[in-house]
Amino acid sequence: MGTGRYKQYDLHCHSTASDGELSPTALVEYAVKNGVEVLALTDHDVTDGLVEAAAAARRHELDFVTGVEISVSWDKHLLHIVGLDFDVNDAALQQGLAELRQQRGARAAEMARRLDKLGFDGSLDGAGRFANGRILSRTHFARHLHASGHVRTMQEAFDRYLGAGKPAYVKSEWTSLGEAVEWISAAGGQAVIAHPGRYKLSATKLRRLIEEFKAAGGRGLEVISGSQDSNMTRNLADYVRRYELYASLGSDYHGPSQTWRHMGRLPPLPEGCEPIWRLWQGQP
Repeated sequence: MGTGRYKQYDLHCHSTASDGELSPTALVEYAVKNGVEVLALTDHDVTDGLVEAAAAARRHELDFVTGVEISVSWDKHLLHIVGLDFDVNDAALQQGLAELRQQRGARAAEMARRLDKLGFDGSLDGAGRFANGRILSRTHFARHLHASGHVRTMQEAFDRYLGAGKPAYVKSEWTSLGEAVEWISAAGGQAVIAHPGRYKLSATKLRRLIEEFKAAGGRGLEVISGSQDSNMTRNLADYVRRYELYASLGSDYHGPSQTWRHMGRLPPLPEGCEPIWRLWQGQP
């Protein structure tokens, strides 16, 4: 297997429909400006931005792929499973995403309660001012804390208050790995494990995750992410080849304030990795 020459793909990014900083239209315009030729918008647990993004992509003659990033609980870890090229109107998928958004709402209310108890009054309304869609995430709370002068950087907000084990962190039970893969597959799409290197899994656990994922019908791994180094990319490419999965890639772009790799700057997939887009008819 080999990748050959292919277009500039970005199959993982976020808009204001979840925790991104740019509207779906502005995100598409930014992608085009930076040389992206095929884009998937993968907002967290919501597909609200897809219609707007697809319309903008048509105006700019950008190939657009439907996407979503689903929150999953697996072996006491929060994981993200990206869905690509699915029917956005699939009823089971949309029902599952709606249930996840309900959980997110309850989690946000509890995070706000804990932040208020720490002396940061008005946290829920403050975070809400940074949310333009139906998702209220830790990122919105971090933006509020930063804008209010309580922390010097958004990362400090996570390090001191919102990260795992910190005073305002709220653990939630998301959907299962099997359910997320089933929703995506039944909607005609492909399930991909997002940024596997960020979960800090041991090699044994990562192999078990991949094996369970593939057994459930999962199709790919995100071999290249904007937030990982070249050593991790080589390791993930080895897993793709070993388990005969497809390789995906994406910047995980959230907006201008992020510190990792921006759109249009991703390296090509390593040799021997079969690209996930080979499953889409007509894609080179």
